Amino acid sequence: MSSQTAPARAHAEIDAIGGAEIRLSAVSKSFVRQAVLKELNLVVRPGEFLAIVGRSGCGKSTLLRLIAGLDAADSGAILLNDQPAQKKGQQIRVMFQDARLLPWKHVLQNVGIGARGTWEAKALSALEDVGLSARANDWPSALSGGQKQRVALARALMSHPQVLLLDEPLGSLDALTRLEMQKLIERVWLRQRFTAILVTHDVTEAVTLADRIVLLKDGVVSLIHPVAQARPRALGDPDLGRIEAHILERLLDAKG
Repeated sequence: MSSQTAPARAHAEIDAIGGAEIRLSAVSKSFVRQAVLKELNLVVRPGEFLAIVGRSGCGKSTLLRLIAGLDAADSGAILLNDQPAQKKGQQIRVMFQDARLLPWKHVLQNVGIGARGTWEAKALSALEDVGLSARANDWPSALSGGQKQRVALARALMSHPQVLLLDEPLGSLDALTRLEMQKLIERVWLRQRFTAILVTHDVTEAVTLADRIVLLKDGVVSLIHPVAQARPRALGDPDLGRIEAHILERLLDAKG
C-alpha cells in the first residue's frame, strides 16, 4: 500500500492535470446582424490567469460563452490544447455572477450536481477547499451571498477542470466579501494551476488577480497588458496603480 494519503494523492492528481492552452483564431460572432466579435485572435497560456475588461456590450461575456461551448462562433476556431474546445466540455467549467444553486438541494448536493458514480467525497473535499465543509448539509437559503459563491466555486472545481471561466462572479458582493473571494480564487488557482479567464468591470480586480489583462474594443483585442508583480499583491502598490490608470485611460477611449 502506498504511504501517500488519499487527500495527498488527490492533490497530486490536481497538480498533474494543470491548465490547458486556449487558442482563438479569427473568431467572429454576431447577434441579429450586430457584430459582437470580429475575427478575434487570442492565445491564453496553460495555467495563466487572464482578465478581460471592456465597456458593456464589447463582447466579454460572449467570448466566455464561446469558449465554454454555450454558444457557437459564426466563424473561426477555438482550440483547447490544439483540439476543438466544444469537444472538451468536461475540462471547462464556468462560474457566473449568480451562484445558481438549487434551493431544494443541500449544499453538498449542489456541489455534486451532474456528477456520476461516487462523488460525495470529492464534493466534500471541494467544499473544504473553499472553507465550507461544515455547511455541507445546510440549505442554500441559510447562506450569505459570499458563501453561495463559495459553493458555486466548489462546484466548478470539483471535477478538477483544466479551464475555469469566471463571468463577473463577484459583481454582486459587498466590498469586503469581494476581497475575501478574490484571495480565495487566487489561492485555489495557485494550488491547482488551472487556466483561468476572468471577465470583470472592476479594473482593480483585474490588476489584483491577472497575469495579463486584455482590453476588448469593438469586438477585437485593443490592448494586452502584462501584470508581472509578485503575489500576493498589496493594495496601494504604486506599480499596480500605474497599470490600473493606464487600463482605465484606454477604457475611457474605448467607444461602444
